[in-house]
Amino acid sequence: MNNRDLAKIILHNVGGKENINDYSHCATRLRFNLKDESKANTEVLQNQDGIVSIVRKGGQYQVIIGSGVSAVYDELRKLTHGSQSTVESASESEGRKKGNFFTTISAIFSPVLPAFAGSGILRALVILASQLGFLSETSGTYQILTIASMTVFYFLPVILAYTTAKHFGANPVLSMIIGAALIHPDLIAMMGEIGNGARTDFLGIPVILMSYASTVFPVIIAVAAFSYLEKFLRRAIPEGGHLVFVPMISFAVMIPLTLIVIGPITYNVSNWIAKLINGLIESSPLLAGALVGGGWNALVSVGLHWAVNPIMIQNIATQGYDYIVPFTFATNFAMMGAALGVWLKARHLKRKQYSLTTALTIAFSGITEPAIYGVAMILKRPFIAALIGGAVGGAYIGANGVTAQSFVFGGLTTLPTFAGGKEGNFMHAVIGLTICVLVAAILTYLFGFEEPELKQEK
Repeated sequence: MNNRDLAKIILHNVGGKENINDYSHCATRLRFNLKDESKANTEVLQNQDGIVSIVRKGGQYQVIIGSGVSAVYDELRKLTHGSQSTVESASESEGRKKGNFFTTISAIFSPVLPAFAGSGILRALVILASQLGFLSETSGTYQILTIASMTVFYFLPVILAYTTAKHFGANPVLSMIIGAALIHPDLIAMMGEIGNGARTDFLGIPVILMSYASTVFPVIIAVAAFSYLEKFLRRAIPEGGHLVFVPMISFAVMIPLTLIVIGPITYNVSNWIAKLINGLIESSPLLAGALVGGGWNALVSVGLHWAVNPIMIQNIATQGYDYIVPFTFATNFAMMGAALGVWLKARHLKRKQYSLTTALTIAFSGITEPAIYGVAMILKRPFIAALIGGAVGGAYIGANGVTAQSFVFGGLTTLPTFAGGKEGNFMHAVIGLTICVLVAAILTYLFGFEEPELKQEK
């Protein structure tokens, strides 16, 4: 079935476009906010080729497709009248009221994931080349490749301003200018030698200056607030004055407001949260590795992992490394091991073929949903084996302080992210991930499972 046919089936079985308030997609799933979920034909969708599973969580109706979700999303946009503005208008109305934290986070960060992945791996390869002696850190080649790999992180306020504006229905260009103001060279110059915490004033109001390059939350909150201001201004100002007065008033209000209030508060809160999480991991790395490595698949299974992703992205952007990403690798490799265990143990040919396919999908793209919903959760015991494998391997990774140098999905192709860090970082990562695969695969084989296909045939 091609993507357009699949999009038609999905649209029809979620109740048609009239039943959709808003929709977006992440790396593997379409996320709908429906007016009435009872109108959705869940059983039809779950049995449809091309759809891995259906999940209802956090006020969302999630259709899990896999790595081809963006192509189906594009066809869905065409079927709902083709243009992005049609989707935005839905988001501006009832969709905005019914959206939730997870919808917002996934909608904002999903479009940027390819840039994070590509930049992160390029950065890791540059570091690896430097460590192996192929590149000198003083060479122009090294410096230019470093710029190429780190630009996305430095300009995060501008990039996230665009994606946030798309979600909230604000003007993207005006939003990007608000984001750009946070990294304006003159603002950085005002900080002088003091840096973060330097003070100035605006109309007599004290302003605490911060460095917002590579930050995540300040611009998201600022653009979300701007979306409401813009809507108010377009109602209050006659249409003939929209061209000049809407942007003028928006800049005059939002940029100072962000620098005085929104920026310092969100900067400090997000830093406090990141330090708390990192501190907990550093104080008990073995326990943290076991909990996150074992529990991450449970978060992914209900789509709640997006709540943690911004913290990992901020750590990479501000510190250049992160402790949580290696634990997500552990859980991915454990799910790969469970799928391989099913491949070795299963007697039904289609089950064997599908489990091997899902294992290879994790290996080369880091996408686990096909294995979670199509193999592990259906057979139940492999899911438990994957949780145990992720916990054991994650504990080893945590105990050895493994760090990732980029935000990527865990798979064989993204292993270069462990280049860099302290001595032995890469070796400990490989050992820990091998433990994940072996423990999950062996437990899956030993636990066994009942194959629904064999039951149906009997």
